[in-house]
Amino acid sequence: MNQFAPLFYFVTILLAFRPIAANTVRNIEAGMGVVVNVGAIIDNSSRIGKEQRVAMEMAVEDFCANNSQRLVLQIKHSRRDPMQAALAARDLINMQEVQAILGPHTWEETSLVAAVGSENHIPIVSFAEATPNWATELWPFLVQASHNELKQMEAVAAIVKSFEWYQVTVIYQDRDYSSNEILPGLSRALRQVGSEISQLVALPPFGSSSLVRELEKLRQDQYRVVIVHLSLPLALQLFEKAKEMKMMEKDYVWITTDPITSLVHSFNASTISAMQGVIGVKSFFPESESPQFQGFHRRFRKRFSSEYPEEENNDPGVFAAQAYDAARAVVLAVTQRKHNGRPLLENILRSDFHGLSGKIQFTDQKLPLQKMFQIINVIGKSYRELGYWSDGLGFTQTIGGNDTTSSSMKDFGSVFWPGGTFYTPKGWTVSTSSKPLRIGVPTGAAFKQYANVEKDPLGNNFSFGGIAIDLFEETLIKLPYHLPYEFFPFNGTYDSLVQQIHSSKFDAVVGDVAIVSQRYQYAEFTNPYSEAGLMMIVPVRSKFCSKAWLFMNPFTRAMWALIVAINVYNGFVVWLIERNYCPELRGSLPNQIGTLIWLSFTTLCSLHEKLHSNLSRMTMVVWLFVALVITQTYTANLTSMLTVQQLEPAVAGVDALLQSNAVVGYCKGSFVSMYLKKVLKFSPDHIQEFSSPEEYAKALKSKAIAAAFLEVPFAKIFLGQYCKDFVSVGPTFKVGGFGFAFPRGSPLLPSVNEAMLKVAESGKLRELENDMLASQKCLDAETDGRTPSLSPSSFWVLFTFSGGTSTIALLVYIFRIHKSMLKHKTIWNLMLAVINQWGNPSMQRFSRRDSDISPETPTHSANVPNLQAQV
Repeated sequence: MNQFAPLFYFVTILLAFRPIAANTVRNIEAGMGVVVNVGAIIDNSSRIGKEQRVAMEMAVEDFCANNSQRLVLQIKHSRRDPMQAALAARDLINMQEVQAILGPHTWEETSLVAAVGSENHIPIVSFAEATPNWATELWPFLVQASHNELKQMEAVAAIVKSFEWYQVTVIYQDRDYSSNEILPGLSRALRQVGSEISQLVALPPFGSSSLVRELEKLRQDQYRVVIVHLSLPLALQLFEKAKEMKMMEKDYVWITTDPITSLVHSFNASTISAMQGVIGVKSFFPESESPQFQGFHRRFRKRFSSEYPEEENNDPGVFAAQAYDAARAVVLAVTQRKHNGRPLLENILRSDFHGLSGKIQFTDQKLPLQKMFQIINVIGKSYRELGYWSDGLGFTQTIGGNDTTSSSMKDFGSVFWPGGTFYTPKGWTVSTSSKPLRIGVPTGAAFKQYANVEKDPLGNNFSFGGIAIDLFEETLIKLPYHLPYEFFPFNGTYDSLVQQIHSSKFDAVVGDVAIVSQRYQYAEFTNPYSEAGLMMIVPVRSKFCSKAWLFMNPFTRAMWALIVAINVYNGFVVWLIERNYCPELRGSLPNQIGTLIWLSFTTLCSLHEKLHSNLSRMTMVVWLFVALVITQTYTANLTSMLTVQQLEPAVAGVDALLQSNAVVGYCKGSFVSMYLKKVLKFSPDHIQEFSSPEEYAKALKSKAIAAAFLEVPFAKIFLGQYCKDFVSVGPTFKVGGFGFAFPRGSPLLPSVNEAMLKVAESGKLRELENDMLASQKCLDAETDGRTPSLSPSSFWVLFTFSGGTSTIALLVYIFRIHKSMLKHKTIWNLMLAVINQWGNPSMQRFSRRDSDISPETPTHSANVPNLQAQV
C-alpha cells in the first residue's frame, strides 16, 4: 500500500478543493455550436479497452455527422488500476468539464469512479459486468450499461448436466468483486442440476508461481471438469501453463465464461493452440442477422486495424457493441437535454432503442439480464459455433429457425475435447497418488452369506466373503478403469459404519447395508442390489388337527352334489327297469321311495339282487365302474390328507401380535428396530435382537418370540434353512434394499451404478444369488404341502359316460313299452298305465309283458287281454 499512498493523498486533495464546472451547463443552454465534452475511462492496454475506445469514438462521430451539436470524447486510461481510474474521473470532471463518463470496465474501478461522479452529480455509465443492488442506492448517478450475465451460470450448469458431470472445480480471480456475484449464482445453478463445486481455486492477479502451484494440486486431484472465470490476461497465463503441465489432454474438461469467451475472436495462433478443446459460453448479440451491425462491422475493422496494427484480428466483439450502445445513449441524452431541459441522468435512463448488443432500456438504472448465450468449441485455428442456450428454452442449434429445443447439449453432435478426442470425458479419473480405496465391511452380519469376515487364527490377516463382496468385485471388473481397493473389518452398528464414510475413515462400505433415509446425511448409496422389503416370519402348526369335517375335504361341494345326483338317477333307472321282476321293489309309494334311495347308494358297494334285464345290467356295469373309481380316489385323497402334514401360520398377522403383546425379534444392529417402533408401533419392551439364524429358530420354536422380522434377502435364506418349521405371513413392508455406500457427491457413484447394472444384466448377480441359496434349499421347498380337494372337472368324462348310459337304457325301455302298447292304447292310456304301476302291485303281468320283450323272457299272448282289462 505504500506505493499508493501518494495517490491516495492526491485524490484527497482533489476531493477537498474541487472547482465547480458551471460554465459547461450555461454553454449547452446557450445554443448551437457549443462543444459538449463526454468522458471515458478505459484500459487501453487490453483488447477490451481497445475495442471500447474505437466503438465509442465511432458512436460520437456518427452522432456529430447527423447533428449540429458538437461532442468531444475525452478518453483517460486506467491500466485496470482503481486508483488511477478515480484520478482520471476527477480530472475529467474538474479539468475537462465532462457531462458524463463512460466506463470503466471492472467493478473495482467503477466503485471509486461512481463515488466521484455521484459527488459531482455526473452520470457514470459503467461497463462492469456485475453491479450489486445496493450500489445505485449508495451512488445514485451510477448506471450499468452492460447486460447482467448472471444467467450464463445457468448455461454453464446446463452443459455440466448434459454430460452428467457431478463434481466441478472453479478457478476464479481473487479480489474480483464480480466473483462475489458470479460464484453464488454458479453454485445454485449446479445444485439445481445435481452437481456441486468440489473446490474453489482463487488466483491472484499476478504471480506465475502461485498459478503453477494451484495447477499442480488440480493435476493430483481426481476431478477433471474445470470452470474458468478469470480476466483475459490471467486466463491466457492459465492455459499456457496448463498446456505445459499436460493438463490440456484427454480426460480433462475446460469451460470458460464470458470474460474470456467473448474475446476468443481476438486470440492469436499461440493462444488458440493452448486452448484446444475448450468449451466456452459467450454473450449472444445479433451479428450476421443485423444490417446495422454489418455496417458497423465494416467500419470498425478498417479503423481498428489502422489504430492497432499489432492486433492480428480486427473483428468487433460484444464489448465493442456494448460500448457503442452506451455512447449512443449518452449523446442522445445530451441532445434531449437541450430540448426538454431534464437532467442528463434522467434522459439516459429514459433511453429506449435497439442497439448493436440488444435492447437498450434501463430498469432500476440497469440493463436487463442477458438471457441468451452462444456455446462455442475451440478447435483448429479458431472456434466452432455449437449452438445456443436461452433461459427457459434450453439448447438449440440455430436462432429464429424451426429447430426443436433440448435440455441436453449432446444433441449438438460431437464435441472436440482436449487431447483431440471426440468421446465425452468422464469428468474425473483415479487420483495420481494411486491410494487404494478403504472399504469398510461389517463383521457382525447375522447372515454370513452376504458379508462374512474371518480372522486368520495364525495372524492378523482377515478374509472377506459373501455375495456382497463377490458382487462388489464383479462390479469393479465392469468399470472402464482400474480402481485399487482394500477391505477393512468394522465391528459396530451399521449406522456407525456408514458414519465412518462421513468422517473419512472409509471411502466406501460394502456389505448387507440397508438403504434408509437417515443414513443419507452421511453417505449416498448405489442402486439396491437385493430385493427390497421386510417380511414377518412365524412358526407353522397343523392345519387339520381339530377339524371334525375333515372327511369331506377330499371332494369339493359340487363334487359331492354331483355324486348324490348321479347315484339317485342311476338307482331310479335300475329300479324302474327291474321292479317288474323283484317284488321287493314294489309296494306302497313310501316303501318304493325308500327302496329307490337304498338301491341308489348300496349299489356303490354291491348289488345283492340278480338283474333280469340287459338294460339294467348295462346301466349297472357302467355305474359300478364309476363308483369304483370315485371310491378309490376318495380313499387315496383322504389318506394323503391324513398322512401329509398340512400346515398353517401360528400367527395371522401384525395386528394379532400387537393385540396379544407378543415379543418379536430382529437382526442386531439393523434399522429394523426403528421401523418396528415407529411404523408398526411395537413397544420397545417387546422387541429382542438376535445375531444368527440359529438364534432366531431356537427362539421361535421355544416361543420366546412369536415372530421375527427379517429383510427379504435374509428371509429367503432363513426359510431355505427352516422351510418345514416356519413361514412368512402378511404383506412385505416396503423398505430399502441393500446397497454399497459412498461419500456424498462421490464421482464414483454413477460409474459404479452403471457397472452394477451390467453385472445384473449379464446374469452374474442371479448366478451369485442362486449359488448362495442352493445349499440352503429344502427338498420339499418346491411344494406347499397341500392336497387339493377334487372337483367335478376331474371326473366329468366318467359322469357323462355313466349318466349317458343310464339315459340310453331309460329311453330304450320307454320306447319298447310305447311300441308294445301302440296296438291297444293311446299314449294317454299308456301314461296312465305307467302311473298306476307305482301303486298297483297286481299289474305284474303288464310289467312282465313289457319286460318279456327282452330275449331272456318268452312272450305270452295271454298277457295282452289282462293288460287291456286292467287299463
